[in-house]
Amino acid sequence: MERRTELGEFLRTRRARLRPEDVGLPDYGGRRRVPGLRREELAQLAGVSAGYYTRLEQGQSPNASDAVLDAVARVLQLDDAERAHLHSLARPRPKARRRPRPEKLRPSAQILIDSLGDVPALVIGRHGDVLTWNRTAHALIAGHLPFDAPSHPQDRPNVARLVFLDPHTRELYADWRAKAKDTVADLRLSAGRFPEDPELTGLIGELTLRSVEFASLWAAHPVHSCVPQHNTREVRHPMVGSMTLYNELLELSHADGQRLAVFTAEPGSASAAALQLLSDLSAGEPLRHEPHTLAATEGPQREAPSPRRP
Repeated sequence: MERRTELGEFLRTRRARLRPEDVGLPDYGGRRRVPGLRREELAQLAGVSAGYYTRLEQGQSPNASDAVLDAVARVLQLDDAERAHLHSLARPRPKARRRPRPEKLRPSAQILIDSLGDVPALVIGRHGDVLTWNRTAHALIAGHLPFDAPSHPQDRPNVARLVFLDPHTRELYADWRAKAKDTVADLRLSAGRFPEDPELTGLIGELTLRSVEFASLWAAHPVHSCVPQHNTREVRHPMVGSMTLYNELLELSHADGQRLAVFTAEPGSASAAALQLLSDLSAGEPLRHEPHTLAATEGPQREAPSPRRP
């Protein structure tokens, strides 16, 4: 999608969610032709002309000042992540760069994952690809996939593909809808941050075509950063049952969007016991860099298609 088109859609969705009374304007009743604030109303509150705001929404004001963008963000009641996204979309698209190289994991990041022992931990790349995981994280979120898949760029599991295309993941999250919305919001932010990344563009196109739910959420233009963030997830694991897990997500420094995700449970709780049981059960998995055999990936437990391949 062209950047100016995406800017217009973003601003229109944010106008549509506000009512006149939300921003201190009188509501004279009657049916409004469009939901939410009118362009003229937003322009007046932001201190710009209606014509200027219209050009901004149409992507025809690439030199809009920070002050104008901040005024629009204030009227639209954008949060910090949405404000940053607006600034990103309103700027001219940078010149095309060479195709980005495949993501690589820093050796120190792998050492960090290994040092966490039984605590489920993984590193997620800028496209949502899993770059590495330990045994317990693999067993927790994608035990039906080969453990060494992150070692092969062409086979790396992708968080968004898992959420929207993999039936195992859909069953894993008790509140799948919340997880799906968070995934799309984070992907929106990544698309604004890496507009020239063809793999990211291809991923968005694929999910839009293959998942009606993704397409619907994407059209709503949710935006928020997943890092740094902590949340609580209710999961229903097929091996150890239901668990309440804390999920911490932190961005790795100087790693171009790579993030560390860690799952923990309340000490002494039934969830902690279930997580420890899962770790014990996963101890017999093949080593990370051992090639998996055909026999290990076939059979009844592999009947669901891999989310990595169409």
